[in-house]
Amino acid sequence: MIATSPIRCATPIKTGQISPGGAVVSEERAARRESRLLRAVRMTGEGQSATTFELFFDLVYVFAITRVTEYMADAHSASGVLQGLILLALFWTTWAGYAWLGNQARADVGLLRVGMSVAMVAIFVVDLTVLQAWHDTPGALNAPLVFVCAYLVVRFVHLGVYSVAAGKDAGLRRQIALTWIPVAASVTLLLIGIGVGGWWQTLLFAGAVVVEWVVYLLTSRRGDWRVHSAAHWTERHGLFVILTIGESILSIGFGAQGQPVDWPLLAVAVLGVALAIGLWWLYFDLVSLAAARRLEQARGQARTILAVQAYNFGHFPIVAGVVLTALGIEGVVAHAGEAEPLGVFYTSALFGGLATYLAGQLLFVRLMHMALNRVRLVAVGVLLAGIPPAALGPPLAALALLVLIVAALIVLDTVRHADLRRQLRGIS
Repeated sequence: MIATSPIRCATPIKTGQISPGGAVVSEERAARRESRLLRAVRMTGEGQSATTFELFFDLVYVFAITRVTEYMADAHSASGVLQGLILLALFWTTWAGYAWLGNQARADVGLLRVGMSVAMVAIFVVDLTVLQAWHDTPGALNAPLVFVCAYLVVRFVHLGVYSVAAGKDAGLRRQIALTWIPVAASVTLLLIGIGVGGWWQTLLFAGAVVVEWVVYLLTSRRGDWRVHSAAHWTERHGLFVILTIGESILSIGFGAQGQPVDWPLLAVAVLGVALAIGLWWLYFDLVSLAAARRLEQARGQARTILAVQAYNFGHFPIVAGVVLTALGIEGVVAHAGEAEPLGVFYTSALFGGLATYLAGQLLFVRLMHMALNRVRLVAVGVLLAGIPPAALGPPLAALALLVLIVAALIVLDTVRHADLRRQLRGIS
């Protein structure tokens, strides 16, 4: 009779993950892998400022803004402007996502630097396809399809890296997981749009933006996004505003190409740079400083709501307004020496762009402080009412009038809010 004994394993097998080949991967090994990923991420804290790598990352968005402005100028129509704004909204969505990521962990270290480098390449590919996003060139790659595929890579990398950067924060990881749903819906609408083309493409592209933004807003109200550094958040958005204002200066150079250097061109150049300085002043002299203090004082969910509503949503019309103003400046420079009327298209871009910029500031201040700047509200009405008469006048006069309006707003702000300006700057 042969005695039998139970077979004993020297090392007990733990429940874990199953690899494709059927081998058991222990929980300890999975934990070590997760630990290695987390070591490649350096979390941010209060007071963290923007990194130089994030400034470098933004360079691909400078090119994106330039291409969007060029697209609208080439189209020279209301539909072209609408399509350009939709493209700008898609770019803004990606940029805002990486701003959140950079606030969670340092962008210049480890996994984030690698992921954002990949995203830079993909965003640059998207930039290259902008001019053909609606009208593909025969005989080459399908530019709209390349556009959507590269855009998908940008979003995929962002959410993947963000999931790792969330670490053991279960609430944040759940929030990121929810974001995959509107992203998938948005990309689906983009793919259908390039398949049908024409006005249906415009409607579906707009729908992709609306779906993602609405779901993002609804899920963020009681969500688990984290704003670890108020200083980083305000600095990142301020830097993007500067990038767009820089586009208004670049538009002077684009409009001046091939033109002789004469007095009208010099006058327009001076007025154009003065307008760019005025745009900077209207945002950075008081508005951004007061908002930065408000965000710094807020804590927890209140800070998150301000970041989502006032910065993510409230800043888009500010950015769009600068881009439209730059489009108008480019038209003025191109017709600097002409006595013919500027026309409805460029006048609407010029005056409507500044009106949108000021309306964005009204929304931003309302969301941050629950206040209303009546002077800016009146200025928006004056600018919109001034489009028809300005369209009948010479280009130089239209730009000069715009500079005067901005100068008046700056003087009124300086006089009316002198005490607040000194307080924010720590001047006794």
